[in-house]
Amino acid sequence: MDYPLLNAFWTMCLIFLWVLWLILLFRIIGDIFRSRDLSNWAKTGWLILVIVLPFLGVFIYVIARGHGMSEREVAQAERQQKQLQAYLRDTVATGEGTNHADSLAKLADLKNHGDITEEEFQKAKAKILA
Repeated sequence: MDYPLLNAFWTMCLIFLWVLWLILLFRIIGDIFRSRDLSNWAKTGWLILVIVLPFLGVFIYVIARGHGMSEREVAQAERQQKQLQAYLRDTVATGEGTNHADSLAKLADLKNHGDITEEEFQKAKAKILA
């Protein structure tokens, strides 16, 4: 079967663009659901527009609300980070059923992975040793 190299390259480009399009489509759908400033009717309208007329709907959404997509994503990441740090502080501070050596080892791992700062490490260490 004859399939020239240029056709293979063109096929790879089309597959790449198709995957890129799907990623953009799902990010926009996720942004529609994550948006707290839209009413449920507005979310439904945007979702119908993006599903029924995907190309036009995505382009209109990016033009109309694209500037806030990154802000909403950063805010979501910050909320998740704060929740994780609060959970880690509570978990390390309580030391449920573990001895001091295990608690200090967990604390050192958290610090080494960058999940807690040096200051937080020192405070938690002082609580464990007290």
